[in-house]
Amino acid sequence: MKRHVFVAAIAALSFACYASGDAVAGATVSGTIKLELPGGKKPGRKKIQMAADPVCAGKHAGGATLSEVVLVDDDGGLHNVFVYVKSGLEGKTFDAPSEPAVLDQKGCIYKPRVMGVRAGQPITVLNSDGTLHNIHPKPQNSAEINKAMPKFMKKTTISFANSEVMVPVKCDVHPWMQSYIGVMEHPFFAVTGEGGKFEIKGLPAGTYTIEAWHESKRLGTMTQEVTVADGESRSLDFTFKIKPRKK
Repeated sequence: MKRHVFVAAIAALSFACYASGDAVAGATVSGTIKLELPGGKKPGRKKIQMAADPVCAGKHAGGATLSEVVLVDDDGGLHNVFVYVKSGLEGKTFDAPSEPAVLDQKGCIYKPRVMGVRAGQPITVLNSDGTLHNIHPKPQNSAEINKAMPKFMKKTTISFANSEVMVPVKCDVHPWMQSYIGVMEHPFFAVTGEGGKFEIKGLPAGTYTIEAWHESKRLGTMTQEVTVADGESRSLDFTFKIKPRKK
């Protein structure tokens, strides 16, 4: 009897160790994305003109709202860069989450400006403004969506059937409103914030191409290759340079 209890205890301990090790075995790729600032000067940000809709203008009565097309910290940390595994996961499948992602229309600005979701994942679109909006994504790989959201409609739900980097989103009522959604078949993506930092966790061991995408065509995309082992953490940094304007 004691032998059976001992064996069962060892089996349980082995299973616990395996499960614990399995949970932390995924690799992590993290880093910082910066914009080269010649002379230390950041790109200028244009004022957004909202006077066409008094409700929108009234939400920014304390001062002008500035464009977020290129949002950069004093030290060059670049915000709103979509970082994702572009290749290396072929043949692997991952369950899509059932909980929705959230895209808000607040202050007549899309929040967040850049986001990532899974193919088929619901996206809850909020109207926090009390004015007319419409949500108008224009994907190339999924059906186009164009939903009016009157001021009394506080939320609606959209989704994209197929992966795509990136889906542009606009509001036809307010032409300055712009957002981008990366639609992925896997969960390995991130968006840079303060300091231009990103982190992608839980990667299986392997060799991957990591792409960093920025909405400005004068920045574009950059890629790097990285190889990770189970449980390993690797650092991957990118530095974008502003390309000259086309003549």
